[in-house]
Amino acid sequence: MLPPAAPTVAQQQRAWEANHNVSVMCPDCRESPANLVEEFSSGDMVCGSCGLVLGDRIVDTRSEWRTFSNDDQGGDDPSRVGDAANPFLNGAQLETTISYTPGGIGRELHRAQSKTTHDKTAKGLLAAYKEIGAFCDSINIQKIVSDAAKQLFKVVDDNKAFKGKPQEAIIAGCIFIACRQCNVPRTFREIFALTKVPKKEIGRVFKALEKFFAAQDSKKMEEITKHGGVVDDSRHYKTTSSTKAHDLMIRYCNNLNLSQNCTTIAQELASRAANTGTLAGRSPISSAAACIYMVSYLMKQPKTAKEISAIAGVSDGTIRNAYKHLYNDREKLIDPKWVENGKGDITLLPPS
Repeated sequence: MLPPAAPTVAQQQRAWEANHNVSVMCPDCRESPANLVEEFSSGDMVCGSCGLVLGDRIVDTRSEWRTFSNDDQGGDDPSRVGDAANPFLNGAQLETTISYTPGGIGRELHRAQSKTTHDKTAKGLLAAYKEIGAFCDSINIQKIVSDAAKQLFKVVDDNKAFKGKPQEAIIAGCIFIACRQCNVPRTFREIFALTKVPKKEIGRVFKALEKFFAAQDSKKMEEITKHGGVVDDSRHYKTTSSTKAHDLMIRYCNNLNLSQNCTTIAQELASRAANTGTLAGRSPISSAAACIYMVSYLMKQPKTAKEISAIAGVSDGTIRNAYKHLYNDREKLIDPKWVENGKGDITLLPPS
């Protein structure tokens, strides 16, 4: 019989490791593992061997209803916890709601309870939120933009501001501001196509909303400093800046199925054109469309002016007129790195 092998260094070190695991043990029985029983009726943790209470205020994690197979035939939901609170509504929202049952006393109770708890303000807010959500979903805007627009509308509604303005115009203005704040700007033309509110009305409401939100923010910050609080700069309302051609590039290029390299170069070209003043006086949409037109030919992924106009919403003649200015300054605007190693070819650029 062979003698047992000597323990290795790793085994010797492991034998002296301290056990830092935290475990509950009865101080009287000192059993390991401990025989613990949770009594949910009293909320206590008890030692099953000697009956010593080791802990109190135990939370019962089991379901708070009893389920029987015959009771679920009608599709009843045994859960009585209710819906989650809506952060865009005022109040605790913890009131009990009587469910509607066709015929009998259940229907009368539901009707009586609905009349007593009827809140016109909450109803109007919910209708506005539903409209904002539908608008944002129709053009595939992220939920964060929809939530930002709802929060802005709630501030307007809580302060009872812009009573003479139609609600559709205020909703359009809130969506426009929320898109800019979340770095996914939309043009007045796109918001008009979405909400059918005239562009001039959207512009007027947008300017009024910007002033209103800035004034409300300054009042809030003054109250915080007045009571000795510390102002959080990240929570300041930031006045949105005008949309630039650079901001529209990613969306337009994605819709035209251009590569990521083309998108990046188009953004750089738009920034260079803005710095040199080549497209001064042009709208951001026409500037973005002209830059995409130039880059698509430069990077051997040509797109016609008609294809770009269908995405950008400007006429192909406007795109060509703006492109002429870019073509005349092509030596200044095109970085040699863009076309090195055959990636692009400046000779492929059309003269008009």
